[in-house]
Formats: sequence, structure tokens, C-alpha cells
Amino acid sequence: MTKCVVVIGAGPGGLAAAMLLAKAGLGVTVVERLPRVGGRTSTLTTDEGFRFDMGPTFFLYPGVLEQVFAHCGLDLHQAVEMKRLDPQYHLIFEQGGDLRCTSDIARMKQQVARISPADAERFEHYLADNRAKFAKFKPILESPFNGPRDLFRRHVMSALPWVRPWASVDGDLKRWFSDERVRLSFSFQSKYLGMSPFKCPSLFTILSFLEYEYGVWHPTGGCGAVSEAMADAARALGVDIRLGEEVQEVLVEGRKAVGVRTHAGEHRGDAVVVNADFAHAMQKLVPDHVRNRWTNRNLAKKKYSCSTFMLYLGIEGAYDDLEHHTIFLSKDYADNLREIETDHVLSDNPSVYVQNACRTDPTLAPDGMSTLYVLAPVTHQHPNVDWPAQQQAFRARVIRQLEKFGVTDLERRIRYEKMLTPVGWEQDMHIYRGATFNLAHNLTQMLHMRPKNRFDDLDSMYLVGGGTHPGSGLPVIYESALISSKLLMEDLGVSFDWSRAAAPGSLSSSPPVERPALVGAR
Repeated sequence: MTKCVVVIGAGPGGLAAAMLLAKAGLGVTVVERLPRVGGRTSTLTTDEGFRFDMGPTFFLYPGVLEQVFAHCGLDLHQAVEMKRLDPQYHLIFEQGGDLRCTSDIARMKQQVARISPADAERFEHYLADNRAKFAKFKPILESPFNGPRDLFRRHVMSALPWVRPWASVDGDLKRWFSDERVRLSFSFQSKYLGMSPFKCPSLFTILSFLEYEYGVWHPTGGCGAVSEAMADAARALGVDIRLGEEVQEVLVEGRKAVGVRTHAGEHRGDAVVVNADFAHAMQKLVPDHVRNRWTNRNLAKKKYSCSTFMLYLGIEGAYDDLEHHTIFLSKDYADNLREIETDHVLSDNPSVYVQNACRTDPTLAPDGMSTLYVLAPVTHQHPNVDWPAQQQAFRARVIRQLEKFGVTDLERRIRYEKMLTPVGWEQDMHIYRGATFNLAHNLTQMLHMRPKNRFDDLDSMYLVGGGTHPGSGLPVIYESALISSKLLMEDLGVSFDWSRAAAPGSLSSSPPVERPALVGAR
């Protein structure tokens, strides 16, 4: 008799797990509250013909998702067209200077030399150091952590000299770069985890390294198009994806998860995979008394990432001089981070990010129009901020910031607008405290101290997504699906051929130095 699995949520992790489990011969049902797949990595489509990514806009390190597709006998690059960006993004420093960052090493050194000639000479040393660090940590990011004893595995012990627990990302970068703007260029990526580079563990200097080693990519149609391609692949493998069907509770017998209940009835299975915001899902779907470690009280004590203030703008015309990705780094950047993480107030001079995707992908807007995706990091939900009272003033502040780097005359050109605050992330997207990057990635909330892939409070429950090991960010979310799917199959006694690799010449199988041809090089 075919064994069955119920997946809660059709986000990236849930879709990847569904593909792998279905390929292994399991019956898989995905139950999704929203009328679309992707969760935070979905596409916002408007009546006016604009398309926006709801959340992630950077597609990094495609090798993990290539492996997911390859394990299913598929080719990611046949399913989704992707372009490698060059420059990969434009950094603008309010205190002066800018960098059009590129993975062309010679050109990047020239860019850095405009700010700090000495730091430019150290760029390749930084890459070499992080190449070695990533090689040491890759097996850790690909393995489950079931308890403290897993810390003594050989590959973990061999990585210890690279951990440098006393150092933050910024502190570690001081070994290579003296100019604070250059360090910021290689540390702002800690915001992908919702953390400050002055607090984020030094391990995560590998984030910027991955951009230079493997590129920053844009999938045609946006990152949401990747989720849609994954859903198509899952359906072709036999997965039943039920949209617009909200899970009301996880069915528990004793200490075992046996299915879910929705308004349409019960879906029972031999295992349950949770791909929903962890803290929200636990409090809503699993009774507190059956959770030992992850009780409501303990969840409230944990540290959570920042949130984001969002503007999705459909505009008339285009900003031709604005790169695909532009990041404006306020001269008050360190103060911004303190205001977000410690003071929990809104900044008077926030840093902002803008995606001008139609520069690369005209499919996202009607003819003669374009889209702007505007993001400002802000505190997660906190009593210090009254969003209904303060959101319009903060919106005006963000618009003024855009004018500082040439995005002028914007209000007159807006034809569509959606604003999303931490209140919306919490209420509409069911994210605990509106913390868009899940549990924070401090050292006490990583590895076995993060919610485990094989959930330790209930049998037959498995976690995927940013709230479990290895953490947030699309590549590691896909990796969480690989880890959890392997554990689930082992527990159910299902054999699977994990030897399938990505096709020769793909990103994950090629040596890093053999970079794919750059698209749009200038």
C-alpha cells in the first residue's frame, strides 16, 4: 500500500519536498492556504498587468535547486529561464562613493579601488579565504543536526577553526578591508537573514562570497516563476496541490502527527511536513500541551529577525539609469540597525533597496510601463511602532530616500501601489511578529538549537523552510527540503537513488572558477 505524506504550505521548501517525496513513490498532498503557490516566494499579479515578487528577488546559488530537479529526473534550466546579472547590484553610499558590484574579479577590483586601493588588493584574498570556509561548512549545511552529539562529527570538528565565534561578519571582514564602506559591501548580505552584520556570526561572510563565486541571477518572471515551475513539476510527478485550503489543525494521536484538518475535511498520512512560518504554525496548529521544547512560552522568548516595509509600484515609463538591483546605504547605517534590532523604532534616515526588474525582464509590466519593488528593513512587530498611525509618514520618508539617488518624479507616475508593513506580514501572510526572515540566526539558534528537520516535539512531523536547519534564504530552504526528505524516507523505509546529479555543465557540477558567461556585461 502506498504511503502518504501531507505537506502544509506550498512555499519553496514544501514544493521541493513534495517533488522529492513524489519521485520516491509516496502519495503527496500539499495543502496551501493562499490561492497561489510560493508563499513569500510567490508572484503578486495585478489587474493592471503588473507582476511583482512578493518576497525574495535575488536568486542565489542555483546549485541546490538544480540538485532537487536532478534528483527528480528534471532540468531546472529547461523549466525556468535565468539570466546572470552584471552588474549584480549597485551600492550607493550616502556618505559618498558607489560600487557597481560584479563577479568579474578584475573589474570588481577596479570598482573597490575607487574607494580604497589597499582594500582592492585584498579582494582576492577574501575570496580565497571564504572559498575554503564554504568548502568546510557545506557538509554542515547539508546535514541534519539531531542533538549536541552531532557537533562532534568529523566534518563539524574540522570546520571549527573557521567558526571564529567571537567575531561578527563585520569584525571578520576587518581582516581584509579597512574602509567601512567596502566592509559594508561584503556584509550587508546578513540582511538576507534579517540580521545586523555587527551581530551576525562570522560564518555568514560566505553569503557575499556566494554572490561573487556563483552569481546573482534573475529568473524570467521573477522568483515567483521558480515556485510556479516547481509546482508544475510536482503536479507532473503526481502531487495533489490544493490551493485556497487552510489547515486548521494538525491531527495528533498520542505523540504522532497523523494528518491535518481543513474546512474541506481531513487529510491523513504517514507523515506531515510543515512548510509554514514555524512560530505561527506551532501556536495555531499544534496544541501547546503536546509540545515540550517549543511551547508558546518558549517561542515568545526566542530572538526573531527584522521585518520589512514594502512598496510594490507599477509606474508609467521607466527609470533607464537605475540598475536591476540598487541598494542605498544610509550614512546612519549602524544607527538604522540599532533602531531596528534594539530600539524597535522607525528610522528618520532609512537604508532602502529598489528592484527595477523590467530593466532585465519586460514581461513583468505592460508596454510602456515598469515595476519598482521598494524595501526598507524595519523592526518586527513591536509596541513602539503603531503602523496604522505611522505608515503614511514612513512611506513619505522612503520616497524621499529614493530621490537621493535619482528616482524622482515618482508619485506622478504611479499607476498601481501596494504597501505591506509588518502588520500585513503577520496578518495576511501568517508570519509570527511579521519577522520576515524567521528565527534569528544567532549562535544559540543554529544547528541543533534551531527547530530540527525531524521535529523533536512530535513523531512523524518534519520541518522545511527558513524556521528549521540550515536557516533562511532560498538556497538553504531548498537544502532543508533535501535534508528533511531524506530523514522522512529513512523513517518510512523508502529507498531512493540519491546519486543523480545535476547535468554536466550546470552550476553545481562545474568548478566555481569556471563561471558561466555573464549576461549583459558592459
